[in-house]
Amino acid sequence: MEMVKSPYLQINVTEIGEEASLMAEDGMIILFNDTVPFELKSIAVVHDNESITAELKAGDEMEIDGEAFKILHVGNKVSETMKELGHATFHFSGEDSSDMPGTVSLENKEIPQINKDSIISFIRN
Repeated sequence: MEMVKSPYLQINVTEIGEEASLMAEDGMIILFNDTVPFELKSIAVVHDNESITAELKAGDEMEIDGEAFKILHVGNKVSETMKELGHATFHFSGEDSSDMPGTVSLENKEIPQINKDSIISFIRN
């Protein structure tokens, strides 16, 4: 019998920038809490989590409305930007590295449509 794993972090999407779906078509999600700078709001997926202290790690899973994506790489600035701004760039590239320190690389799968009230969770395996 498989144990159901509980998320160590769950965020609720409150707003979708009008160009965020174009970013998703390019395999990318840019996450911010409601402190998102005005000039980035149009491309951002905005959430309600003010202070994120959990550290994302390679091998964890990110779930978007229940659809799982394996995390392959976490840039060395991700913990800092997630804590301060609820921000990271999630790149669904299938690569296990990134030149961008604020980027999380995930397996290369199609990103489901994200809506206001979508839930994004992170699970440690």
